Amino acid sequence: MPTVDVRRDELFAALNQTFTDEQFDELCFEFGLELDEVTSEKEMIAKEQGSDRAANASEEVIYKIDVPANRYDLLCIEGLVQSLLVFLQRNTAVQYRRVEPAEGQRQRIVIQPDTAKVRPHVVGAVLRNIQLDETRLKSFIKLQDKLHQNICRKRTLVAIGTHDLDTLEGPFSYEALPPEQIVFTPLSETKDFSAKELMTHYKGESHLKQYLHIIEDKPVYPVIYDKNRVVLSMPPIINGEHSKMTANTRNVFIECTATDLTKATIVLNILVTMFSMYCKEPFTVEAVDVQLVDGSVCTYPELKYRTESVPVAEINGKVGINEPAEKLSSVLTRMCLTSELSEDKKIIAVTIPPTRADVMHACDIVEDVAIAYGYNNIEFVLPQTCTIGKQLPMNKLTDLLRADVAQAGFTEALTFTLCSRADVSSSLLHPIESVPAVHIGNPKTLEFQVARTTLLPGILKTVASNRKVSLPLKLFEISDIVVRDEKSEVGAKNLRSLCAVHYGRRPGFEVMHGLLDRLMQLREVPCTKDGSGYCLEASSDPTYFPGRCASVMVRGEKIGTLAVLHPDVLKNFELNLPCAVLDLAMEPLL
Repeated sequence: MPTVDVRRDELFAALNQTFTDEQFDELCFEFGLELDEVTSEKEMIAKEQGSDRAANASEEVIYKIDVPANRYDLLCIEGLVQSLLVFLQRNTAVQYRRVEPAEGQRQRIVIQPDTAKVRPHVVGAVLRNIQLDETRLKSFIKLQDKLHQNICRKRTLVAIGTHDLDTLEGPFSYEALPPEQIVFTPLSETKDFSAKELMTHYKGESHLKQYLHIIEDKPVYPVIYDKNRVVLSMPPIINGEHSKMTANTRNVFIECTATDLTKATIVLNILVTMFSMYCKEPFTVEAVDVQLVDGSVCTYPELKYRTESVPVAEINGKVGINEPAEKLSSVLTRMCLTSELSEDKKIIAVTIPPTRADVMHACDIVEDVAIAYGYNNIEFVLPQTCTIGKQLPMNKLTDLLRADVAQAGFTEALTFTLCSRADVSSSLLHPIESVPAVHIGNPKTLEFQVARTTLLPGILKTVASNRKVSLPLKLFEISDIVVRDEKSEVGAKNLRSLCAVHYGRRPGFEVMHGLLDRLMQLREVPCTKDGSGYCLEASSDPTYFPGRCASVMVRGEKIGTLAVLHPDVLKNFELNLPCAVLDLAMEPLL
């Protein structure tokens, strides 16, 4: 959950009411928030940088408030105050309006075709005649940082640029150019850099280096120019110094470039709704036109209000209350959701404001009813069902088998579900094309490229990490593996599997055979040759030593392998002693 830092005195002044810490903690709970910590700037700096740095810091009380990850409208003090005042029934929900410029035409952003190669979308808005000061400006910047880390996914989906419009001249051009051709003075610098030089310059900068990878390897970089070819920003890295905002800025131009247009419109809506309260005409936002590559024009911000209809019976049933429609409507009003009742008072039509991007379905409205009604006010009742909860049969079986395998002298290992492609293919002497592995679309490391199709690689890595332990080393694991399955809805399925190994100076094939006999005895599967029980049949597999590999057959179906590993497999996992393996599927034994 994101944490918002607000100064207590500033918050109480905006709410026009004071609270004790306990009272405010209770208010946060009632509103669905959590007062995480009561601290001060001095304490915060002392924790992060040491007591020496904190000597001259302020001792003003700061509240750290945990906010739900989907409540983007509560990530700044402005949003908190607006929402809490409505919740406390001191204000009504604000109505936001998109307005036309008082003079001249709308500002326009023209998207050039090459932006499709790197970051295809842009939206914009203008906050006209805004009254800022140092405190409000810091809050504005903090909100951008919170959004960048949250919905913007560290600027990969959306990057925000805010500019002093009075230093610029529209229309604006959103382009994508080779890095050598982009030259400007970046924010807080005094000289010009090319985009290529900036990539090197910011590699040692702790705040910005985490964003370089987003465009570093692209053939072109995104850039926004004004009419006079002044650079506004090079998203998602840095804004230009020329259009830097200050406390004296009176007209703010906001642009959000994105790979996801929906997220960009949400981010823009949040920014303008939170800070339009400081405009000369409060809660109004000046429209901006965006000309797309095909010549069509879209106007932003959208600031759409939409209506969601919810049956009164559904709300009462899901929350566990029995309240009339009028009471539910008044409860929703406290959550900034205005509503109207149908003639028969069985349906509530709820108006969703542009600040509430988290309300996507009727169930989100039901959740808000539960919050505003008060969880502590919902009566505890026994569920009206006749079902009995119990453990899944497969989980019960494997829990019992874990205990019995451990009693047989084996130590349980828990290994990673993800592994490298080599672990499930070339290291086991199989081509990757023959392995039904589920591949990760964007793996972060070479060690986590696919979901494991067998438990064997993880156990062998564990053995390799414990070679100094006294021999023989006997390990096992009972966990899920993942294989491709075209018949499955998601194209893959989980299978419960058991894998055990015996590593020592002798392979220990007979030890693994004994473990197999014990498992079958526990499952009451007899050893027969007529197909009614289990037996071993000679087989071959590149992973195992020729002539030392057998398939485990149960009622005529192969459910696993009992074998000695091939020397080349041992070498691939940096092992130098023989190793016997028992690998079984659990579903047939259920």
